[in-house]
Amino acid sequence: MNTMPRAASVLALSILLVLVPASGQTPDRTVPPQPGPPPNFAMKPIQHFTLKCGLPLLLIEKHDVPLVQINLLVRTGSAMDPGGKSGLASMVAAMLLEGSGNRDALQLADAIDYLGATITSTSGQHAMAVRLRTPLVRLDSALALFADVILRPTFPAEELERKRTERLTALLQWRDEPRMLASVAFNRALYGTHPYGLPVLGNEQTLKGISRADVQQFHETWFHPNLATLVVAGDVKPKELLARLESAFGRWRQAAATAPELPRIEQVKERSVLLVDKPGAAQTVIRIGRIGVARSTDDYYSIVVMNTILGGSFTSRLNDNLREQKGYTYGAGSFFDFRPLPGPFIATASVQTAVTDKALIEFLKELEGIRKPAESLELARAKNYVALSFPSDFQTTSDLAGHLEEMVTDDLPDDYFNTYIPHILGVTKNDVREAAEKYIDPSRLIIVLVGDRQVIEAPVRALNLGPVTVQTVTDVLGAPPVIENGK
Repeated sequence: MNTMPRAASVLALSILLVLVPASGQTPDRTVPPQPGPPPNFAMKPIQHFTLKCGLPLLLIEKHDVPLVQINLLVRTGSAMDPGGKSGLASMVAAMLLEGSGNRDALQLADAIDYLGATITSTSGQHAMAVRLRTPLVRLDSALALFADVILRPTFPAEELERKRTERLTALLQWRDEPRMLASVAFNRALYGTHPYGLPVLGNEQTLKGISRADVQQFHETWFHPNLATLVVAGDVKPKELLARLESAFGRWRQAAATAPELPRIEQVKERSVLLVDKPGAAQTVIRIGRIGVARSTDDYYSIVVMNTILGGSFTSRLNDNLREQKGYTYGAGSFFDFRPLPGPFIATASVQTAVTDKALIEFLKELEGIRKPAESLELARAKNYVALSFPSDFQTTSDLAGHLEEMVTDDLPDDYFNTYIPHILGVTKNDVREAAEKYIDPSRLIIVLVGDRQVIEAPVRALNLGPVTVQTVTDVLGAPPVIENGK
């Protein structure tokens, strides 16, 4: 008996049942479906401990995958670089993995790889981090290597020279990277001699002046349990974890360290333009901004929602205007860089050279427009965007440990993440307007342009945005670094 016609009929009926709603009504495909309500989000409890050496520990248990993430945060960074030694903290972080204990750099890398683990080290302005990710079955061996990296780095002289050469080479490469030029020029224009105005990597003079003794001294000054915090996420129980950590760090000794007094950060007083000449550039990198606000601000949630409307998502006003409507750029956006001290507010895009002046007009129009009340639908969309995407940031052990780092560096309460979505959803039109009026002032901005001066200078000056200063690549980065004999 041939069953094919019957099978085809069943298949056709199944397709119709899928395509036609039970109500018999055809869905309206001209209107995007509305997002559902934000999910209830509750992060697992954060457990607090202190090792006998005085090292604080934050732990989140996650037992679905046999992995462990252990991150050590040290309360130091480029903001603590000694005078004339910018780039030292970054160099120390890079050198931690170039040899420790009785292993040189290659032996250490081989030992880590053999365990299926990873150890990385980074440095920012106010925090240095060493991070271990390891299978649970290899935790003891990996933790021993982790402790060696933190407590017993050897800082080999030959590896320091290799790192120095790498960084001097990077400075050479920056000269051909308009975005790096814009970043260096913008930070200096905004912050001057404050550490926030200096490249974390340093410059040719400071890099060549960093000695092995400088690296050792920085490590000896800041790497102590009372100046650090451990954060752990993964498939571990407190009792077993604490025993292992006491074995690894039990003899670590406390010490005092005094952070340098940082210069006061002054707000931009007038609108001005800095044009960095990049002859022949097909695009102009635009970076517009001013001093923002510290992470501790009470306006944090209002700022997050306000900036989401302005430039913090693909459907934001800046991207819709400059990309979707005008076609000037592949993407435009804005952000507040929240730090312990006021970080920058930045609006940015890379636009076609010929429309640099027109793009600036649109940027300033949107910066002025955000100071007016938002539409109800736009506000709801922005809040939903932030709230609905929030839970996806907590899926892995690395995600969880990263958020614990955020708690430490920003001094956040334990319930911060569990109350984040309600706080975002509670932001009102008035909150958004007040935040924009308070933190975005189009008349007091620094505008940095990296592009072809011959094409863009005259049209930009014609806009009368404020004083215009022209610099060369050498003005921004100095003369090209000299690298002699690979050193």
